[in-house]
Amino acid sequence: MRVYLPCTLPALAQVAAAGELGPAPLTGYAVTPALIEWYVSGDTEELEYVALTEAARASLRMLVADRADGVEVPARRVVVAAEVPDDIVKSSPDLEERARVRLLEPVTLGMLAAVHVDDPTAVEDIDAAVAALPAADQGDDDAQFVVDGAEDHELMWYATQEIPDLLN
Repeated sequence: MRVYLPCTLPALAQVAAAGELGPAPLTGYAVTPALIEWYVSGDTEELEYVALTEAARASLRMLVADRADGVEVPARRVVVAAEVPDDIVKSSPDLEERARVRLLEPVTLGMLAAVHVDDPTAVEDIDAAVAALPAADQGDDDAQFVVDGAEDHELMWYATQEIPDLLN
């Protein structure tokens, strides 16, 4: 099963050093039965894009959390795509996040299929979205507009062999 895992560049460096993304359980996003039922007209590619977008939103939240903890983290969303065995994936019962899943085991580097990362030209908008997200969560429409602007940027696709280049 293809699973999209939210990440950040510093976390990706830890994955590269440790040889796995963990510890489990991990939150990811995938094409789940609930997502298929909700998005009836979508084909597999469209559904995978929805899961990827949900993971990118979670990556934005990780950036906010890291900065709140005083971690200097580049304003670039990161999503790791992995092919994992179905038996380690548990669907979430949360109907608000139909694509959300829990992985019951760590994800090894060998399971990684690709990495999706914001282009450096998106940094200004991602930075603004990171700053605006807390206000958006409180119902501020202007802040939500700024956060939504982050999604105007498509994540770039990188092969797993390019991870060291992304980290330099």
